[in-house]
Amino acid sequence: MKKFKFFAMAAFAAIALTSCEDDSTDTNNNGGSSTEVVPVSGTITSDVTWSKDKIYRLDGRVLVAGNATLTIDAGTVIKASPGSGAFASALIVTRDGMINAQGTATEPIIFTTLADDIKPGQIKSPNMDPTNNGLWGGVIILGEAKISGSNDNGDDVSELQIEGIPTSVDALYGGSNDADNSGTFSYVSIRHGGANIGDGNEINGLSLGGVGSGTTIDHIEVVANQDDGIEWFGGSVSLNNVLIWNCGDDGLDTDQDWIGSCEDFIIVSPDGSAFELDGPEGSLNRGTHQFTNGTVYAGSAISDLVDWDGNTNAGVANVYFYGWSTGYMDGISSFGGDGTGNNANWEYTLTSGGMPVDSVFKGADMSILSEVAKNANTVGHTGNFGYTWASQSGSLSAIGL
Repeated sequence: MKKFKFFAMAAFAAIALTSCEDDSTDTNNNGGSSTEVVPVSGTITSDVTWSKDKIYRLDGRVLVAGNATLTIDAGTVIKASPGSGAFASALIVTRDGMINAQGTATEPIIFTTLADDIKPGQIKSPNMDPTNNGLWGGVIILGEAKISGSNDNGDDVSELQIEGIPTSVDALYGGSNDADNSGTFSYVSIRHGGANIGDGNEINGLSLGGVGSGTTIDHIEVVANQDDGIEWFGGSVSLNNVLIWNCGDDGLDTDQDWIGSCEDFIIVSPDGSAFELDGPEGSLNRGTHQFTNGTVYAGSAISDLVDWDGNTNAGVANVYFYGWSTGYMDGISSFGGDGTGNNANWEYTLTSGGMPVDSVFKGADMSILSEVAKNANTVGHTGNFGYTWASQSGSLSAIGL
């Protein structure tokens, strides 16, 4: 169990890092104003607050551990040095760490690359393209909720090392407490991550390993990640209001018997599948996970619209699909998985001059599909995404959202 803390005390706590925030006088002078840049590296072992009047620079992997809480104020900008291979910069909240990152609709918290000239108070990048990816690692939150994992011998295991991080680093996830609390992560934009650490192994924009239902995660944007936008590895946490834009692999990816839900989401132009829904890897099978109320703009590089495994315990409901290329077909794989999820109310708009519905959605249950005129859908996302770069840049309105 994590030790619960009163977040208000964090502002008065001393900063204690095994490789600490130093007293650097680096400044960010873009746009004619100066903002102090605070380098951060190593392991955070006591409560600390990052404030919006500074820019924080991740130099390599930064871990939150030892019952410490990292509080990040609304409007704070965190920039990551690139690193290389297994040493790519990333923020890792370990099983005995806590995150209290609470942005707002007007002041989201932004994680981005050191190459980004963005300053506190801005949401749109002044110099980065929303397709630039792989420039740092990503954000990883680890918890003690149950997972359905197995080792190389096929034996059940209750904990595993998170993918993308070498075993020399304490990045285990999983346990026995489905109500585990890793903190709060709200109104956060994660950009340009997914560094390749070797042999095609990249870090997701947001990785959630064994994160429990006591954790609050909502209003999350992932932009231009080289790997998946968000990937769940077991656990029971639920998410609300999620936008995935221009990711190099899957939009939303599930593994190892995650049993939470994701509601109110937009996926725009993934290079892999919009949904990559995988089943349990061990014998543990606790139920289903569910995606509800979403919009998928497929784009020209998408592989599958929805990809289940035969044993996937997941459902997709109240989703609007559109925007694929004229030659696109075979967008569904192993429809419904193990049949336990709720798959219902799919609306779609065919691409002019493109393939017919039975080719695009080949393998799906056609009874759940309804054709609508473009953007005349009655299902789809329901929330406000005005806090995102995708919205403020006009990219959502350009595709009718």
